[in-house]
Amino acid sequence: MAMDAHEIETLIRSALPDAQVEITDLAGDGDHYAATIVSEAFRGKSRVQQHQMVYAALQGNMGGVLHALALHTKVPEKA
Repeated sequence: MAMDAHEIETLIRSALPDAQVEITDLAGDGDHYAATIVSEAFRGKSRVQQHQMVYAALQGNMGGVLHALALHTKVPEKA
């Protein structure tokens, strides 16, 4: 059973409460998503570390019920 976009967003927000999260279903099949995540928690972290934080938030679902997730992570722009 695939994960829906709302479930992905909920998991990410629970681990990164300040995050702005946008999930896009790439294929319309509920199995291939893209996520853009903006969080202050990413500041000072490498892109790999940022992605590892998101994968940890997904609680082991990546590669299982969540087949494909293209990640775009960034820190908020300073005003």
